[in-house]
Amino acid sequence: MARLLSGIRVRDEIFAESRPRVERLRERKRPPGLAVILVGDDPASKIYVRNKVKACEKLGIHSERYTPPATAATEEIVELVQRLNEREEIDGILVQMPLPKQIDSHKVLLAVDPAKDVDGFHPLNMGYLLTGRPGPRACTPAGVMELLHRYQIPILGRRAVVVGRSDIVGKPMAMLLMHEHATVTICHSRTRDLPAVAREADILVAAIGRPAFVTADFIKEGAVVIDVGINRITDRARAEALFGHDPDKMAAFEKKGSVLVGDVHPRDVAGKAGAYTPVPGGVGPLTIAMLMVNTINAAERRLGV
Repeated sequence: MARLLSGIRVRDEIFAESRPRVERLRERKRPPGLAVILVGDDPASKIYVRNKVKACEKLGIHSERYTPPATAATEEIVELVQRLNEREEIDGILVQMPLPKQIDSHKVLLAVDPAKDVDGFHPLNMGYLLTGRPGPRACTPAGVMELLHRYQIPILGRRAVVVGRSDIVGKPMAMLLMHEHATVTICHSRTRDLPAVAREADILVAAIGRPAFVTADFIKEGAVVIDVGINRITDRARAEALFGHDPDKMAAFEKKGSVLVGDVHPRDVAGKAGAYTPVPGGVGPLTIAMLMVNTINAAERRLGV
């Protein structure tokens, strides 16, 4: 029976450890401050931002939300970021991705003060990660590492395969695993015989953005499988193909007209992996938890606490 790795359990542990740190900052100086910029009306982004603001409220972190219209220009968003850079009570700045097409996301992210880059996306902080220097780490990969540590999953000397090469997940994930002495392979859509490469993994991280893409052919018997993907299925036939064995999931589909699935086939991973993360309830809660940790870290550094 495969072991279920609960991101909710780990998130709650991280939150419990974070509350005294926030209280100490509040008593000595002020609470940590996070500014979130949400450009436009993307429904998924609105949900993500709402969840991040809720997490701030739970921990006592001061949060501010800015919602420029979808028609905003690059210069407007850069100017907003620069104003937030100058605000003493703001320790972290998060620009919710994706941005509307007319906005140059590289310019916007480059405008964020690296000391306030709680997403860990600034080139300076990416360079710190590459060279093993301290700094904010991309939240999703950092959350995956917390999950592996807290479930006492060995990393040193293990073969790790990361399916996906994005700057947000794939590349920093590979670097973090490498810094803990895993032998890491990064795969992508053009990797030859991708299933065969993935089957070499003791730790398989799926972050390719394609629903149920990773099937049993990709998974070595007993491997640890981390599913970073989150995809919404609205087609009934597709939902039945994936979850026909799971009456609870199908009941949820009937109620909502949709169901969430990761990048890993849910039935295949349960039957072949030694341990795996569910979707939802796996990596997602950890992304927000690590955003809170990065914000607290930034506040402690800036305030000298």
